[in-house]
Formats: sequence, structure tokens, C-alpha cells
Amino acid sequence: MATSRLQMEGDDSVLLHVTHSNLKSFAADVRFSPQMNVEAVKEKLWKKCGTSVNAMALELYDESGSKVALLSDDTRPLGFYSPFDGFRLHIVDLDPSSVTTGGWLEDTSLVEKYTISEEDYAKRTDSFRKFKEKRASQNPVAEVKTKEDFMEDLCANIKVGDRCEVEPGEKRGVVKYVGRAESLGPGYWVGIQYDEPLGKHDGMVKGTRLFECPQLHGGVVRPDKVKVGDYPERDPFEDDEI
Repeated sequence: MATSRLQMEGDDSVLLHVTHSNLKSFAADVRFSPQMNVEAVKEKLWKKCGTSVNAMALELYDESGSKVALLSDDTRPLGFYSPFDGFRLHIVDLDPSSVTTGGWLEDTSLVEKYTISEEDYAKRTDSFRKFKEKRASQNPVAEVKTKEDFMEDLCANIKVGDRCEVEPGEKRGVVKYVGRAESLGPGYWVGIQYDEPLGKHDGMVKGTRLFECPQLHGGVVRPDKVKVGDYPERDPFEDDEI
């Protein structure tokens, strides 16, 4: 039961905007699985930009341009660093003799430069601009400023250590954090350690440590998604036939 749920969670992906330290004109929107380790991410990027895996350092930035993390451990999964759709993954080429240095890969005097008009770009359905427009249309209330005490009243009966059930999905776990989380936005949030690996992190969210729990067991949601009470840990074999 736990294995099937983990695989379902692992099917998710994040769309990151990739840039390069030496190639100023290089930019690509690439999808990654949070289950990929950092070395696998570098392997994927090497084929796109030419920077070797051993000479590549990766930096993660949020949508406001703030640096979230340095992906310094090649063995950790990408999801450990809490990337979200629209974040920027910046490649730093550490090799002074790399093929990307000197700018010669970007010398357009030797080749005819491909250009696209504003009109044609606006017609494309797979551009980063279209992705952002679609995201904004699906969540129009995101433009409305949220108050600092948003949902504070719903936290009155939620305490750290409470057993809980989280919607959607009736995921069970224990409350590990109640309060504000500036990196996620104004208002109040609840941090959960799920009983099963149904989360996205280990309590580290956008570079901020809110709580600690095993990797992929952590989640942070609004208080209206949390019900506290007698929600014991489920028996993973309770649905098996005898």
C-alpha cells in the first residue's frame, strides 16, 4: 500500500526555468521529477548546455529572484530542495577551460540567428509565458493580498503533537508546526508529518526549516485542510484479503 502511494506521488514533476552562468542567451523550460537525484539532474542538463557533470554547480531561485538553495549534494533527490513550478535553476560552470567559456558558443556572426516575432511567440501554446498565464487564470485569487492573520482563528484548536487527517486524500499524520511561514505567503499554516511518504519534503520549505521529519513525509497546508482528533495510524495491511 505504501509503495503504490509513493509511486503515485513520484509521478509529479516540476517545471523549472534553466539559465547558465556563461551562456547569457541560454534559457530553457525543463520538467524534472522530484525523485531524480541531483547527479541525474546534472546529467540531463549536460546534454542541453555542454557543461560537464563534474564541473557543474546548481543554484535554485524562487519566482522573486531570491536564492533558495545550493544543490550541493549529488545524492539527494531534487525534491529535498523544495522546488516549485516557475522556479529558476541556474547552472554555474566551474571549469575555466569549458567549451561554454569565452562566449564563442554565442557568437552569432558565424551563423544566422533564429528569431521569432512577438506575434508568433504570442501564438505558441508551449511557452513559459503561456504557462504563467494559465497558472494565473486557474488561481485568480492569488492576486488578492492575503492578510497576515489569514486563518489564524482556525488554528485555535490545532496544536503541535495532535493527530490529524488532511484533505484531500484523507492523509493521516501528526501536527509538527502551527504558525506563519513567510516563504509560503501571508497567513497561518500547519506543518504535517504524514504517516506514509505522501509529502514533498522533510520539513524544509523554500530554504526555511519549519520542522523536522523523514524525507517525503512532510507537508505544509492551510488550517482549513486539517482535522484534528482520534486519527490513529492506519494498518498498511488492513485492506488485504485473508
